[in-house]
Amino acid sequence: MINVNDIKNGMTLMIEGNIYQVIEFLHVKPGKGSAFMKTKLKNMRTGGIVERTFNTNVKFEKANITRSNVQYLYNTGDTYYFMNMETYEQLELSADQIGDDKYYLIENGTVDLVQYEGELLGLVLPDKIEFTVTETEPAVKGNTTNNALKDAYVETGLLVKVPLFIEQGEKILVTTADGKYSSRA
Repeated sequence: MINVNDIKNGMTLMIEGNIYQVIEFLHVKPGKGSAFMKTKLKNMRTGGIVERTFNTNVKFEKANITRSNVQYLYNTGDTYYFMNMETYEQLELSADQIGDDKYYLIENGTVDLVQYEGELLGLVLPDKIEFTVTETEPAVKGNTTNNALKDAYVETGLLVKVPLFIEQGEKILVTTADGKYSSRA
C-alpha cells in the first residue's frame, strides 16, 4: 500500500477498481483545516483524465504495470500482429484494442505494450515516427502566406498538415502526441 503523500508523477495506482497513472499532484496545506492532495490522473483503461482530491491519510494499492518491447509485424482486417522482442512470442490485438494508434504503426517498427496482470492497457508509441508522404498536392506558386500548410497523407493513411515545400515521396517526422508535422527526416 502507498500513502497518498508518497505518490510521484508516472506512478500507477489502483483506485476504486480502476488503474490510474499520476500525471500531476499538488500537496495543499490550507491555513485552516487539514492538508490534502490534489491530483490529475489518467485512467489507463479508457484514457480519460480526471482530477481528484484526497485526504492525506488515504492509502492506495500500487498497480504493477509491465511493459514489453514488441515489433509490429502486419495486420489482416481488424487483427494486428506483434512479436515480443525478448521471447519472440507472437501477440494478436484487435483494432478496438489499438484504436487510433493504428495510424502510427509501421511494419517492423517497435512500440511498447503496456499490460496489467495480462490485461492489455495500450501501446506506448515513440515520441516521433518517420513516415513517407504518399500523397500531397503540389505547392502553388505565389502562395507564400505565413506558415502556409497543405494536406499530406502518409503510408498508414494518417492525414498530416505539412509545409508547402514537402513533396510526395519525402520522409517526414510526425509527433505521435498530437499527429502534427515535426520536420523533414
